[in-house]
Amino acid sequence: MSHPLKIAGLDHEATALEHGFPIVEVSQVAEHESWRKEVNRPLYHIHKWWATRLGSVFRAITIAALRPSGASVWDAFYERHHLTGKVVLDPFMGSGTTLGEALKLGAKAIGSDINPVSTFLVRQALARVPEDDLRAAFAQLEGQVGADIRHYYRTRDPLTGKMIPVLYYFWVKLVMTPDGETVPLFDKYVFSQDAYPKKKPKAQIVCPECWELIEDRYDATKLACPQCKSSFNPQEGRASGQYIMTPTGKFRVKDLIPKDGSPLGHRMYAMLALRPTGEKVYLKVGPEDEALYREAERRLASEQLPLPTLGVRPGHNTNQARGYNYLHWRDFFNARQLLCHGLLLKEILHLENTAIQEQLLCLFSSNLEFNNLFCSFKGEGTGAVRHMFSNHILKPERMPLENSVWGTEKSSGTFLSLFESRLLRAKRYLDEPFEIAMNEALFGNSKKACKIICSDPIHVPQVTTWDGLNSAKQAALILSGDSSRLPLPDASVDAVITDPPYFDFVHYSELSDFFFAWLSPALKGRYAWFDRGNSSDAGEVQHRDPRTFARQLSKVFTECRRVLKDDGVLAFSFHHSRAEGWAAIYEAVTAAGLQVVAAHPVHAELRGSSPKNAAKDPISLDAILVCRKSGETKARELGYDDVLYATEHYAKMLSAGGMNISNADRFVIAASQMLISACSQRLTFEQINAALELVRLRLQGVRALRAQPRTMSVFPRSKH
Repeated sequence: MSHPLKIAGLDHEATALEHGFPIVEVSQVAEHESWRKEVNRPLYHIHKWWATRLGSVFRAITIAALRPSGASVWDAFYERHHLTGKVVLDPFMGSGTTLGEALKLGAKAIGSDINPVSTFLVRQALARVPEDDLRAAFAQLEGQVGADIRHYYRTRDPLTGKMIPVLYYFWVKLVMTPDGETVPLFDKYVFSQDAYPKKKPKAQIVCPECWELIEDRYDATKLACPQCKSSFNPQEGRASGQYIMTPTGKFRVKDLIPKDGSPLGHRMYAMLALRPTGEKVYLKVGPEDEALYREAERRLASEQLPLPTLGVRPGHNTNQARGYNYLHWRDFFNARQLLCHGLLLKEILHLENTAIQEQLLCLFSSNLEFNNLFCSFKGEGTGAVRHMFSNHILKPERMPLENSVWGTEKSSGTFLSLFESRLLRAKRYLDEPFEIAMNEALFGNSKKACKIICSDPIHVPQVTTWDGLNSAKQAALILSGDSSRLPLPDASVDAVITDPPYFDFVHYSELSDFFFAWLSPALKGRYAWFDRGNSSDAGEVQHRDPRTFARQLSKVFTECRRVLKDDGVLAFSFHHSRAEGWAAIYEAVTAAGLQVVAAHPVHAELRGSSPKNAAKDPISLDAILVCRKSGETKARELGYDDVLYATEHYAKMLSAGGMNISNADRFVIAASQMLISACSQRLTFEQINAALELVRLRLQGVRALRAQPRTMSVFPRSKH
């Protein structure tokens, strides 16, 4: 669909990314992809990364950026492309989405990231290793350490007296009151229920007196324990919000954190075990289970294992964990988890083949996300483990779920299950890189989709220099370092396509230290970029102050302008709920000698994700901002009416395509359109911020502003 307002005065031929970008068709495919990103684009989910953008969107952006205006992007979406000689750069490569999509289209790809975890995972994702070799190495690990690890995840079946594997252990944090009472931090005593409880109301409940397990309804409000006969309300635990209730009073949990710097204690109270028949059974923790855990504690104290020693640095995303005395990354694991992770890592490091070893190191690191004390139980009928990064902060979990590190065929988020679902799936995608094709009734009742292979296999060398890339027919140059200083010649890149860091609240390096703490000791002798104190760096683009963030980002964009050809475009995705976020982007773009010439709203996020569910007015759209070098294009001026018209135009298009558009989404559309006009007027940060704030409030329906904006000097009323 074309933009409602034409771009005029281009000194160079416009691209299809400036005219005619198919926002509805791309958004429909993107929304389907977003429901199972790790299945529909497995290459970019071999390992955790934050805010991984949708491959279908970036495929469309790349096609459009390298095709002339007037050429249909959507008709070309499912075609095979051989963009031989074209070079695409992503200076914030993250999980490698831009690189993978560019390589699928036949272009050369350059990716750079200041975070060493990003560089490592992208190199592993794109590395070609035979599946048979991976399976052989996995079998070797299973023989050497698999049985050893599984030994610590088993229990005795009360029906047969035989040992059976444990899938998950249920724990609860404990606090001690000034009166010496130990209180478990249950907010309710229902600890397991179905994801759709109204359809399947059966739930598991723990008795607060004798810790017996009781099966009853998820919404039961009065129970008598069959074991100790005590009566209680399963919906009312001793913990409520930030407080606990005791017979002697109400206490704030944070005031009861140990003064010696140690984290809160835990109690293991239940297990979900697996019988040979495939039946899953909830069991109460008994003396034999507690003895097995103590055995793991003793062995951990006696083993020499490659465990993390890195401290948790203060930061917006880490301070809550530090406030609960999680001061070192090893504190995020209990003794059994540390032992089993250490045993597994030790054996991986003994593998002789470096390429295979690094693939399994990547898998090991990915496994950590689902095996720590910050995980919780999602419930029956869904993926059982809620991983530690379901929130954008490291929120201490009061009722942690201990997963089985090695796992079984019925496990999720284990070394065994992720080997099949993440690592091998990504390797197969390299051979058959498919796209999701939707039928015409997608947003009717059928919602059918199919996979179409319309790209050649991704089989390219990974080079280390520009000369290596330049001399190859197709290759990937994957860099680790500050993207404001790229080892590339002037005017060497055909398109820059990226997704910059989110400026204020998600500090990737603070979170990625969790993985860095394990990977750095293993890899710092091999890669200089792992030989440092943490995963951050002085050139990192990340700051809560919008002006500081703008200055940081402008340095990278300035470098992108240098390496970008004069007729090339820089395109990036962005969304933000506040005016200052957009003002920061505007300042970064203009300070870099660029100007926004087009903006397209597309589907970006699954509305049902945890951060989205927490938002009152969630954002599900990204704006694709298309930039050219200043002076190469005559920017068009938009009046205030133009901005509102474009906003409603796009909102109606996307709504007609089956998407729910929130007020926050409308602001994303409006703000991106305002940046186009702002670039023509050379506004200050304060001016664009004020204008954006007026539009945001207007879209929220603030009555006092309804008559104001039409006469604003920075956004005059349109003459149309």
